[in-house]
Amino acid sequence: MRLLHTSDWHLGQTLHDFDRGDEHQRFLNWLLDTLEAEQIDALLVAGDIFDNPNPSADAQKQFYQFLTEAKRRIPHLDIVIIAGNHDSAGRLEAPTSLLQVLGVTVVGCARTASGDLELDRLITPLRNRQGDIAAWCLAIPFLRPGDVPKVATDGDAYLEGIRQLYRQALDYALNRRENGQAIVALGHCHMHGGQTSEDSERRIVIGGAEALPVDTFDPAIAYAALGHLHRAQQVGGQERVRYSGSPLPMSFSEIDYPHQVVRVDLDGGDVRNITPLPIPRPVALLRIPQQPALIDDVIQQLKALHLPDAPLGEQPYLQVRVRLTAPEPGLRAKVEAALDKKPVRLARIETTYGSRTDHDAADRPQSLDDLGRLQPDDIFKKLYQNKYQAEPNAELLAAFAELLNAPPEADA
Repeated sequence: MRLLHTSDWHLGQTLHDFDRGDEHQRFLNWLLDTLEAEQIDALLVAGDIFDNPNPSADAQKQFYQFLTEAKRRIPHLDIVIIAGNHDSAGRLEAPTSLLQVLGVTVVGCARTASGDLELDRLITPLRNRQGDIAAWCLAIPFLRPGDVPKVATDGDAYLEGIRQLYRQALDYALNRRENGQAIVALGHCHMHGGQTSEDSERRIVIGGAEALPVDTFDPAIAYAALGHLHRAQQVGGQERVRYSGSPLPMSFSEIDYPHQVVRVDLDGGDVRNITPLPIPRPVALLRIPQQPALIDDVIQQLKALHLPDAPLGEQPYLQVRVRLTAPEPGLRAKVEAALDKKPVRLARIETTYGSRTDHDAADRPQSLDDLGRLQPDDIFKKLYQNKYQAEPNAELLAAFAELLNAPPEADA
């Protein structure tokens, strides 16, 4: 049986106010062609389908058109989708009855509307092109603290609850499988040691304390298809546990990421081959200069920039990086004048100041961009340190994490 692992589409995302619908459509068209050319039996989508819980009508239309076209072109294709931390669990699950007709399984929340944890809805069979069950999938969506079993432990109850849920789901699947069928897991989570993107990944753990260890995925799981981190990577040195990464760079911090999907070939209950398939980048991202420079140097580099003519939708996005020694009210006008009539889209001007001491650099952000990268737990810990001259303890951080990860009222 042959699987394809992808995640973190973030349909509806904009890059500094530039709409990316055409880029997403080009990816989805490429994905359809790849599913057909690679003779894929099952598509696994590991969360963050949309960029926010209330996606636009255009983003939803794009998603459902992809699903119907995939089933039209590859009728035998199984599709399993889980919700990520950016998705609305209820919105994803709302059309379940219609999607089941297409052979599409969507798991938005681990618990039912009544709050019950039903393992049967988290386990789905995967069929080969002959229609036989060749594998079982543990489809575990993004888990908030209220979703996991309550565990009495001296350690982190949220972490242990996640581990127990995966263990219960695995035991349930092992009892159902026959004749050496493979077990694969689908999850949207932060794994210990995973490399993150500083600009575009919303932190879902506090200080990394609740990042899952790789042994969460028992050796009986042939392959774990993960979502959340945008950099494609293996976890804990294990080839069978990996993030496919996002199909498009979500920010300029991802400019050098090798975006891909992952083809997985199963042989009975084992993995025979794991093959990354690179995704063509429809629109380039440029940084000028690579490191912040003084305004006069930057303007000269921009004037010297030569690019081939291209339609607006194919013109590169540009990040300009300027180091200032004093406020520069006319900065944007100078940059735009240097770029006049050049086929490029100015997405961002990043400004930093170079007149601070090393002590200042350690204590406060360099720019508004740095302020924008602060996470809620960063601010919480700084406020606590300022008031009490001490680090907040693990119990307090865990309580803050539970508040931060509480579901929005619309999904409650």
